[in-house]
Amino acid sequence: MCGIVAYKGKKNCYPILLDGLNKLEYRGYDSAGVACLVNNKINITKRAGKVKELEAAISNKKSSKNCNGVGIAHTRWATHGEPNQKNAHPHIDQSKKITLVHNGIIENYNSIKKFLLSKDIEFKSDTDTEVLVQLIGYFYNKGKLSFEESVRAALQRVDGAYGIVVLNTDFPDMMIAARKGSPLVLGLKNEEFFIASDISPIIKHTKKIIYLNDGEMIVIDKAQYEIKSVEKDLVLPKNIETIDIKIDDLEKGDFDYFMHKEIYEQSDTILNTVRGRALKDDILLSGLSDYWTDIKNADKIYITACGTSWHAGLIGKKLIEKFAKIPVHVEYASEFRYNPSLITKKTIVIGISQSGETADTLAAINKAKELGALTVGICNVAGSSISRTTDCGIFTRCGHEIGVASTKAFTGQVSVLYLFALKLAFSNKAISKSNFISHIKDEYNLSKKIKTVLSMEDTIKEIAVKYKDARSFLYLGRGLNFPVALEGALKLKEISYIHAEGYPAAEMKHGPIALIDKNMPTVFIVPKDRTYDKIISNIEEIKSRKGKIIIITDHRSKILEKLSDDLIVLPKTNSYLFLILVTIVLQLFAFFIAVAKGCDVDQPRNLAKSVTVE
Repeated sequence: MCGIVAYKGKKNCYPILLDGLNKLEYRGYDSAGVACLVNNKINITKRAGKVKELEAAISNKKSSKNCNGVGIAHTRWATHGEPNQKNAHPHIDQSKKITLVHNGIIENYNSIKKFLLSKDIEFKSDTDTEVLVQLIGYFYNKGKLSFEESVRAALQRVDGAYGIVVLNTDFPDMMIAARKGSPLVLGLKNEEFFIASDISPIIKHTKKIIYLNDGEMIVIDKAQYEIKSVEKDLVLPKNIETIDIKIDDLEKGDFDYFMHKEIYEQSDTILNTVRGRALKDDILLSGLSDYWTDIKNADKIYITACGTSWHAGLIGKKLIEKFAKIPVHVEYASEFRYNPSLITKKTIVIGISQSGETADTLAAINKAKELGALTVGICNVAGSSISRTTDCGIFTRCGHEIGVASTKAFTGQVSVLYLFALKLAFSNKAISKSNFISHIKDEYNLSKKIKTVLSMEDTIKEIAVKYKDARSFLYLGRGLNFPVALEGALKLKEISYIHAEGYPAAEMKHGPIALIDKNMPTVFIVPKDRTYDKIISNIEEIKSRKGKIIIITDHRSKILEKLSDDLIVLPKTNSYLFLILVTIVLQLFAFFIAVAKGCDVDQPRNLAKSVTVE
């Protein structure tokens, strides 16, 4: 959700912190702020709006060149309190000694605030975060606890999620960080320390990192650090990991937008997903190997996810049921905990998340573990909370995704689910070996066909621009392509702010057809498969009501040319992979509409890349 970055070392803090905020801005961009210790005083600058507003303010400060040593910074996605300067982080306690940045939600902030108000502590903002920094200050100033003890005492009294970094003017060489439910990573380089919500601000400085687990805190003092328990003063052993990510992965390269770049990367990311897994006559999913007997003997499978990942889950359901003949239920992660009664020890629960930090999905996984189910994670980020919480899992290997609207992560998830379904089917003898091998070949050949789709960009752009002023869209598909219709509609909503809805094509007659007129475009997904004739009938129904019709198909015919206002014909592939090609067309379609409307494609309003609050 929000983005946190902190630095302790001998260099000027501001360039490091601001660069870090720019790397993290996809996590939230309602406001931004930075705090540095200058001459044992807290120097805070914050602004409503994006990081560039903060950069402009700091560039005018004389002190910006003299902040060597310790600093924290934050980019906000608002939860409690309006997205204005007053509510921007960092926040400071009443004594003006302690300052803090926070990602998460303090659920019991009202009761704590009442207590602090009774102690004559005044509040300057409307945020739950200020309650936490004031509570730390209360324990430190009035409770006479040490700095570390004050942080620990405050965290033991809050309910909810937090990733925090705290400074104290009385201890200018000290920095304390802690997490529960919100990710934090520590980067190490000689006598320099970097703390951030993810690795993107750290990678240019060091590849040596430590992932913090829930209930852990970092205590940095001078040139030393310790990982301790939040519950008690106990030093915890932690392994230093080496990350292998290229800085180029975090840059736009020759593209104007991260989203555009990430759409184009899919010809490679699909290969990365299958390489070393899809063998000549087998599928190797090493992350599941220790649990494969339990997986293949499952009586049912639950898939839980949010947003785009939920759409991938719907596709996964259809693939697993088609190939492996095992019943699959797909549940929104935010609703999972309210209907867990069917979970047993023979149930497999698959949690899907691009970031591996989605709070609702993580909560669903933990609930499943409580009920004795085997949990499987599908995510894109090694070291993420979901990857460490689940019993086993599969990484999508898509590389860092910065555009807020997910693209390559989605097709990576679908590719993993395709491999999983095939592996499960072959293990249970639900698919012939020849059919199994044929599907593997199709997966490897998909990359070339994606490049063909990308070469059609100019055509897709021309069609998109034509419809940029439409106020609403329908997206219709059948079978496997119904979830693709949902995903296409979501992409359009996310980045262009045009209302769009996805439906099974036949369901259009049960309500949405009332919306059809000459100004209402409908996107039809029309593969040449067993659904073809039925979808033709649905197109006719829209046509008769003068609706605008955009058709995406793998089959050129006179009837489709006659019925469509715009026709996009894709390369042939099997029907289970055709949906990925369609998805990429819909990504480009939404992208070009948003660009034509002048929208901020990479940072759409009100959204954040990783939703780490429930």
